[in-house]
Amino acid sequence: MSSSVTKKLFIMMVLEFFIWGAWLPLIWGYMGDGGLAFSPSQITWVGSAFVIASVLGIFFSNQFADRHFAAEKFMAFSHLVGGLAILGMYWAKDFSTFFGLMLVHSILYVPTISVSNSIAFTHLKDAKKEFGVVRMGGTIGWILAAWPLYFILEGKTGNAAIAARANIFLIAGAASLVLAFFSLKLPHTPAKPAVQGESGFAWLKAAAYLKKPYLLVLFIVTFIDSTIHNGYFVLAGNFLGSKTVGLEAKWIMPVMSIGQIAEILTMLVLGWFLARMGWKLTMILGILGHAARFAVFAFMPENQTMIIAVQVLHGICYAFFFATLYIFIDAAFPKDARSSAQGLFNLLVLGLGDLAAKLFFIPLEKKLVTAESSDYQQLFLWPTGMALAGAILLAVAFWPPKSLEAPAEVGH
Repeated sequence: MSSSVTKKLFIMMVLEFFIWGAWLPLIWGYMGDGGLAFSPSQITWVGSAFVIASVLGIFFSNQFADRHFAAEKFMAFSHLVGGLAILGMYWAKDFSTFFGLMLVHSILYVPTISVSNSIAFTHLKDAKKEFGVVRMGGTIGWILAAWPLYFILEGKTGNAAIAARANIFLIAGAASLVLAFFSLKLPHTPAKPAVQGESGFAWLKAAAYLKKPYLLVLFIVTFIDSTIHNGYFVLAGNFLGSKTVGLEAKWIMPVMSIGQIAEILTMLVLGWFLARMGWKLTMILGILGHAARFAVFAFMPENQTMIIAVQVLHGICYAFFFATLYIFIDAAFPKDARSSAQGLFNLLVLGLGDLAAKLFFIPLEKKLVTAESSDYQQLFLWPTGMALAGAILLAVAFWPPKSLEAPAEVGH
């Protein structure tokens, strides 16, 4: 990170994902029987706030960032108001207030994930080479927030624990306010009015590009991969803590976090691999990382060493598919609809993929994993097969034009 602009973009990503990492791992226990005692349906509603926000963001927030507001000012406003909303959750004890504040925060926060990507792509000299390093800041930010809070707060019990866990909202809110003010120091990224004769709605222009076969294929594969990716977080915790694998509860998050360390390392070398393998092969390997990990879960559920070791594939799963996806979107879609294009795919990554994973994998797990028997092979063969199908579809039908091919000598 030689330039001051790149360093600012890196810090932006650190703060962006620090906010999310501060509250997400611990909010579920805080809302449950040991905390606010929300019902399962109420907890589900709170968990659906990101899905709702990802849908609304396409039509409103990303539209504003593309057409009406400089991106850095949009970031500042969103994190200011969204930060105040999540700060308010520290004092909220009833469901209506708690959910309302989470929804406000989500509606303002979720679009900033797309907008922060757009700001980075606008100001990086070589996005294919540099974006992985900048986006690595997001993983570091998540770890800086999630790990210390988890180890400090997760073992506490009783009323003191409830009060202590509420601090996640103070920390997330404070980080959001810091990013709000820091956003004003980001390089200016002006809005781009619609081209004369075209629709003023950036999301319509972005959606129209899905008529191109290679983008439609990528959209479908992204939905498949997002469902598998979110399915991992739905299933892995219970699986690792099961009698079959035998991990103690205190080690579940550290083991799952192995993948985040691997993600940092993979982000560092993403540009090198992308230059030599191109868009298609890089993304195919990302999807096959899921297939390999779930295949180990399916066929070696009692091999604790292999279950732990295979977590390193998370770095390939995320960096090789999702980070490459974001770089490709920036290259394939028009610049005056870049935030809306990012938001269109984030609808799948953060919204519909997460929803599909919960709707499909939770009932499947209840059916196959019971007190009497645990059919982990059949459970994990489903995401394994889905990953293989997505990789095959990408290999057979994803043919971007030569003008979008990654250069053979990135960084030279």
